Amino acid sequence: MADPAQHQPPNISSTYPNPPDFLWRDFTPGNVSRYDDLSRKWREDHPEAASQATILIPDLPEDLRHLQPPPEPTEGVWKLYGDRFTLRDELPTLEEMGVPRLVPSASQSTPANHSSSDANRERALNLKRLAKSVLLNFLELIGAASINPEGILEKAGDIQTILLNMHHGINEYRPHQARESLIQTMQTRLDQIRAETAAVNGVTDKAKRVLDGLGSIEVPAPSKASLVEARAGGGGDVPYEPEDEELWSEAAEFS
Repeated sequence: MADPAQHQPPNISSTYPNPPDFLWRDFTPGNVSRYDDLSRKWREDHPEAASQATILIPDLPEDLRHLQPPPEPTEGVWKLYGDRFTLRDELPTLEEMGVPRLVPSASQSTPANHSSSDANRERALNLKRLAKSVLLNFLELIGAASINPEGILEKAGDIQTILLNMHHGINEYRPHQARESLIQTMQTRLDQIRAETAAVNGVTDKAKRVLDGLGSIEVPAPSKASLVEARAGGGGDVPYEPEDEELWSEAAEFS
């Protein structure tokens, strides 16, 4: 009798979808070991392709095909969990998503001779207008629900359209947000490097002053009596100068 799990279609739109069947059917320790052996042998037989990031072994057994990484998308388009992705991540327009546009686009609302700040100001004004519209439609929805609860679907659709327009307008700020975040991160790193450089320069200047001060200390030449005493094992004392105490204390900081 066939396993009924084999005939169940994969559920990719559920809130908590089950894992694909091949994850627990094909990824067994034995299959993983077999695939590693075949991959190692194929690399040895094809050294010219061994440096590639993704190794595609042809003619794999049926139970080992899911263990091999998929090839890179040739056209830059792939599907994941039922959604379509592209290498060039672009924000689709409202028309492409099938949503009615309630406010003009940035290119339509701002003339060519205006600056980018004018475009941002116009976009912010449109978002405020949409926010007021969604509040007004919500009040109308409550009023309609108190009179005819079955006739609120149209008003709920209007609110959904307004919210989708607001969400799309906010997403248009994403490139600006990423650019400003990068500028802030780089500025923080630049300030940190400048502070570290200033600290290093300060320590270097202090070390130079200490070395210059140590170089200016005059050490008296030993007398013949002290040399005779040193040879005899007595050991003479070096004269102490009070003005050299500050230099020695600064030099002790670098020890």
